[in-house]
Parts: sequence; structure tokens; C-alpha cells
Amino acid sequence: MKYDYLIVGAGLFGAVFARQATDAGKRVLVIDKRSHIGGNVYTEEMEGIQVHKYGAHIFHTNNKAVWQYVSRFADFNRYTNAPVANYRGELYSLPFNMYTFYQMWGVITPEQAREKIEQQRAAAGITEPRNLEEQAISLVGTDIYEKLVKGYTQKQWGRPCCELPAFIIRRLPVRFTFDTNYFNALYQGIPVGGYTAMMENLLRGIEVQLNTDYLENKAHWDSLTEKTVYTGPIDRYYNYCHGNLEYRSVRFETEVLDTDNFQGNAVVNYTDPDTPYTRIIEHKHFEFGTQPKTVISREYSQEWQPGSEPYYPVNDARNSALYETYRAMTLQETGTIFGGRLAEYRYYDMDAVIASALDAAEKELR
Repeated sequence: MKYDYLIVGAGLFGAVFARQATDAGKRVLVIDKRSHIGGNVYTEEMEGIQVHKYGAHIFHTNNKAVWQYVSRFADFNRYTNAPVANYRGELYSLPFNMYTFYQMWGVITPEQAREKIEQQRAAAGITEPRNLEEQAISLVGTDIYEKLVKGYTQKQWGRPCCELPAFIIRRLPVRFTFDTNYFNALYQGIPVGGYTAMMENLLRGIEVQLNTDYLENKAHWDSLTEKTVYTGPIDRYYNYCHGNLEYRSVRFETEVLDTDNFQGNAVVNYTDPDTPYTRIIEHKHFEFGTQPKTVISREYSQEWQPGSEPYYPVNDARNSALYETYRAMTLQETGTIFGGRLAEYRYYDMDAVIASALDAAEKELR
């Protein structure tokens, strides 16, 4: 065997595991079917601006150990995520906070805001929320749901809100303060110089082979290693023998504009149902750029199709049951470790991916 570990995927999970294994004295090879490292956190430079190729990634965590770990490989700036919602030309603060409630209703105290939400929840007759629509109304009232949640969410998921599970909306913060920080996290920022530089530091000194599809020649790659760490789609690993897991994908339209400031904020969500894109990202604001030009990306949510990138797992009853079927198969594997968002069919924040990879590496290498 030439390697102790073959790592399939040069994203966060694979890179962190590779780093830990290498530092433990193991022989490691990382392969990735893409032409670059970094997975979906990959950034590329345009007009001197670090562009988030696969959508905005803002690092945030309450896990001090994870923060200290990533800080070994990058310096982080002070960027704080404070998105803006655009509903037919009306601008609202996100996350939902006292600015939002004032802009929507003219209320100026938390008590007034709570009363307004309770009135609208009671008028909707909701006691135990059964779906995303009812959960959203329970949290923020009918007005905010109709303007800032319904259209955006239905574009994002391609399904009516009443057909989506309630838990999807529970992760959205609702605050009765004037705090506009979207993430309730102790540590937050963007790597100075972009995520690709951070990933290069993570993989420094480790053999990496790109443009290489593991599953197209699985027997060959398995013959080179004692053990494989697989971070790709779990259903593809088993040749879709029980069927395809469903994802939402994203299509990006990125363009360079001959202006130094297009929208004044890194993230603006378009929450009406008629605007075809879900949001516009202006990348320079992630690093407080002063370049004479700017780069924006419009994001269009769409159903995943072969050839497109899988982004968000559709965690409904059918797909959850199907994933459990595949997961049961992984438990019979002795030479493969499965990890990351695609192999585990779950939405992962970056800090959770890193924590999971560190945990897997510790269990494997101890």
C-alpha cells in the first residue's frame, strides 16, 4: 500500500482530516474531481476581489477550539453578517430584529413588537405549527411572513411553504433588540485573502491530485491505500442502487461592474416571488474592499440535475428515509470513513464540518 489514507474530496472535511493524519505521520493522498481545492468554500480573484465561487461563506462559531484551529491557517477580518431584505423596493433589516419590526409596523418597543406578532399569530389560528408557513407566522407574524419569508423560501426550495417542514425556519434568528448581526456567534469573520489561501495552508505539504474522479476508477484508488475517507455524495458511492437523494442547487450569474459600490452591502435578499433570483452578493464588502470596480453574483435556486452541484439536502420524510437506507450500508464498510455534507446528507455550517472532521480524525488516529 502506497498510502495510509486516501482522502476523496479537497473540501473542509477532507482537508482537515488530511492535515490531522499527515501531522500524525501518516502517508496521505487527497484527490478531487474538481480543478481546484476548497470544495464550495473556494474563492477566486477577480479585479483584485476574492469572489466566493459557490456562494457566500461567512465563518462563524461559538466553538473556541474550532476557532483556534482555523486561526492556525488564516487571519480573519472583523466582517459581521448583516443582510438586507429587498421586497419590491422596500428595504428591511435581517435578521428579524427591532429595526425590522419598526420598518414593518412602526413599533418602537419590544413589547409592542411582541404584541403585534401575537395578534397575528392568534388571528391565523396557529397553536402547534405543522409546517414552515405556520412556524414562520408563529415566530414573526403574518406581515413579515408574507413579505420577507414566503417568496424567498418558495424560490429557495421550489415548494410551497405549507409543504416544507417547520424546522427549516427555526434556524432563522428573531431578536427583540436592535442587533443586526445575523449569527449569534462569539467568533466571526472572513479569511484575509480568501478561503482558497486558507485551504492551501491546510493542505500544505500534502499530495493533492485534482481533476480526478474516484468512483470512475474506484478499484485502482482503493488498491493504493489502507483506508479511504469519502466526502462525496453517499447515493453516488452506492451507484444510486436505492434511488437518488434530492438536493436544491444554485446557479450563479457573476459579472464585473464598472462602479466601486453596487448595493452597499455584501448580501441583499430579494424576497418577493417575482424577482427570479434569491439574492445578490457583492463580494468586495466581505473584505471591506476599496477597488475601483466591483463583482456581483445573482443566485438562482433550482432543482438539482445531473451535472449541477448539489447544495442543500431536501430533508423531507422521503429523502430522510432514503438516506438512512444508505447510511445503514455504510455501517457495513470497514475500509471507508464517510464524512461531510454530501456523505452525511445534511446541511453543515463550516465550523460543524471542521469539528466533525477533527472528531473523526481523533477517533481514527488515536
